[in-house]
Amino acid sequence: MQDLNFDDIRPYTDKEVKEKIRLLLKDKTFDSVLMHLFKYRPKVEMVKFQLRRISSIKQLQGVFIYDLLHWLIDKTSDGLKVTGIDKLDKTKPYLFISNHRDIILDAALLNFLIFEHGMNTTQIAIGDNLLQYEWIKHTVKLNRSFVIKRSLPPRELIVASNKVSHFIRKSITEDKMSVWIAQREGRTKDGNDKTQESVLKMLNMSNSGGISDGFNELNIVPVSISYEIEPCGLAKLRELIKKEHYGKAKKSKDDLKAMSMGMFTPKGRMRFAFGTPIETHFELAKNNEQRNNYIRRLAELVDDQIYKNFKLWPSNFVAYDMLMQEHRFKDRYTADEQKKFEIMVEQAMVHIDFPITDIQERFLKLYAYPVINKFDRPKS
Repeated sequence: MQDLNFDDIRPYTDKEVKEKIRLLLKDKTFDSVLMHLFKYRPKVEMVKFQLRRISSIKQLQGVFIYDLLHWLIDKTSDGLKVTGIDKLDKTKPYLFISNHRDIILDAALLNFLIFEHGMNTTQIAIGDNLLQYEWIKHTVKLNRSFVIKRSLPPRELIVASNKVSHFIRKSITEDKMSVWIAQREGRTKDGNDKTQESVLKMLNMSNSGGISDGFNELNIVPVSISYEIEPCGLAKLRELIKKEHYGKAKKSKDDLKAMSMGMFTPKGRMRFAFGTPIETHFELAKNNEQRNNYIRRLAELVDDQIYKNFKLWPSNFVAYDMLMQEHRFKDRYTADEQKKFEIMVEQAMVHIDFPITDIQERFLKLYAYPVINKFDRPKS
């Protein structure tokens, strides 16, 4: 393992908790965030009082964050369920790789469930594009987030990726801390969850042995995250269309809005499905082409579990039948469920104000792709 300094990317430690919370509580924007959350000044002051008494990450997550997430689940969803987590070894650290649908909630709810099942919470990979304000940086790093730097020139990006790779491997193999990372950079905006090979190549940068041994020691567990109502669905389509037609724009305000919308808008039912640890048996790679083939195969193994374990809701089946103009899954939804989804499609047509003709098709794909991936994808 390389001797690297991780201070610029690592989460805060227990020794830093009191100081960082003090800085957080002095921040006027953070005060406004608390008012937005709790609406009532005496309640905000009570929350601040509780935060001042916290002196460790475990205490912060086990009391304050856990209660906050419980409140959010009750307020904005029709319930959160989990499968597969009981089959994991509570004493082992894992690298959880999941599909990515919401900026904040994917990792936050995963940690909520892990905590409920008596496991230590994960360290969370987060892009530096989200750390636009000091209060956000303090908040996420107090919650065991480490930073992935993205806005760098190519050479610096390679160095930064190498450091992240070593940090993840050290966390799992030496510190015995689990890690969460999304299967791709940024959220899935078209509904087609697919593992980016570049993510796996980054993980392999810290591997000093054979490719199978290097990935096996990370204990990779795919996680399928499915929301009945797609978080920020209309906003994702707008962003995708804007990027396709007008090029890449500055996203700072869009990201902040998405973080808030994802937390507070209705999500219907939510399901997290933990897969089984992936163990590979690749031979030693003789060249880059063979190594790339192994990486591609590993990406397929991750995708296989994410697609297989993805919880499909009536909205997904309605979207598929509407997209394909058939009735293949008509037994999977009621007339009332179909009508509710058709209203959502009509709302999308009204609210996405771009001069293009395929808005309905794009919206349907956002919900239909998980069905396509589960039933129509060629078996690998």
